[in-house]
Amino acid sequence: MLINGGTASAAEIVSGALQDQRRAIIMGTDSFGKGSVQTVMPLGNGDGLKLTTALYFTPSGRSIQAEGIQPDVEVVRGRLERDTRRDFSVREADLDGRLDNANGESEAVQSKAPTSPVVAESDYQLGEALNLLKGMNVLDRSAALEAVAPATPDQ
Repeated sequence: MLINGGTASAAEIVSGALQDQRRAIIMGTDSFGKGSVQTVMPLGNGDGLKLTTALYFTPSGRSIQAEGIQPDVEVVRGRLERDTRRDFSVREADLDGRLDNANGESEAVQSKAPTSPVVAESDYQLGEALNLLKGMNVLDRSAALEAVAPATPDQ
């Protein structure tokens, strides 16, 4: 679940409950910290009285008021930029006396980086959340493969 300073009130209760119950990974920045319900009662002279009528807590008893929810994975605001500088590391293709590849090509083939979705480029936190989900998908596949074909014990 993505949260930031704009996450308040009921959204903080939900994210805090999911975090307490370990039902979601909370990513982003600290939430707003709106952990109270206040009612303004007008007085006869034009003044008012602000009365706090409720306080919000997570299921584990953490107060949300002025503290907010701290994410499990902090993703601060940023801007993605593609690094267009040439990689100056030494490669096999740069060495004298190297072997050519089987096709007779002597120049290194540059791999093209996959393009990211437009939304992920304009919203850094969303892009990082997508990266986390992709990583979890890889881990889930790895665990599933181990469950289907467990390693054979040495004999």
